[in-house]
Amino acid sequence: MKKKIFYALITILILVLIGIFLSKVFSGELIVKRYVFRVGNFELRWYSLLIVTGILLSYFLVRRRLKIFNINPEHLDEILFWGIISGIIGARIYYVIFMWEEYYSKYPSEIFKIWHGGLAIHGAIIGAIFSAYLYTKFKKDCSFTFLQGLDLFTSVLPLGQALGRWGNFFNYEAYGAPTNLPWGMYVPPYNRLPGYENFSKFHPTFLYESLIDFLIFLFLYKYELKKKNNGETTALYFILYSLNRFWIESLRTDSLYIGKIRVAQLISVILIVIGIIMFVYLRFKKPKEV
Repeated sequence: MKKKIFYALITILILVLIGIFLSKVFSGELIVKRYVFRVGNFELRWYSLLIVTGILLSYFLVRRRLKIFNINPEHLDEILFWGIISGIIGARIYYVIFMWEEYYSKYPSEIFKIWHGGLAIHGAIIGAIFSAYLYTKFKKDCSFTFLQGLDLFTSVLPLGQALGRWGNFFNYEAYGAPTNLPWGMYVPPYNRLPGYENFSKFHPTFLYESLIDFLIFLFLYKYELKKKNNGETTALYFILYSLNRFWIESLRTDSLYIGKIRVAQLISVILIVIGIIMFVYLRFKKPKEV
């Protein structure tokens, strides 16, 4: 009982400190830097640190459950390695495709310079899923199926996404439209997109998405132990994350477009439909594992 009270007090203290910190940043009283430290031309950026932290936390949470599903830890390590590589490649390819006419067709040498920015989460997910399929298909005596591997991945993925969004906070990017709401986030002039130079406060969409992603993680991580069939957790992830991303994207000022359609919203609708069909089929039709 004493431990629970202690942990509760620590949690409250941390939340209060975060609230104070955010209030100063959102008001413009404090300007954050994109890096943790700099040595010469090298910068350890918050974005990179948070992404790595999210991957490691997700990895250890999955690893704790391997015995429950009778999975070989070495197989997890191998698929994580290939998943990270294919995820980065997928994220970059996706971004370059939808920014080709606007930017990369004019500056093709920038395609490989990922340190200049330009990664898309939907591309990363597609890349990771593709590598998982290939791994489970060609790995001899793989200790998990394709859908089972996806479920383990998507049960913790929202946690990594929740942490990763704070990288956008430190970069002053991926913010929403101008707003007069009390929690509007101050964005320095040099980080404001063209056409928004005269506005100073914007929707902190990174915070909206991060909080909801964390709630999705709590739900899916628990649901993973209650599912009836492999693939259900992944289907729910497609639905829940895409619903969140759809409305967040409606607030964003830096969306990728196909004509007048926001790409992320289009992909979200497709994933919602796939997720609903997948979940109903797996939950009630009891298909053979893939």
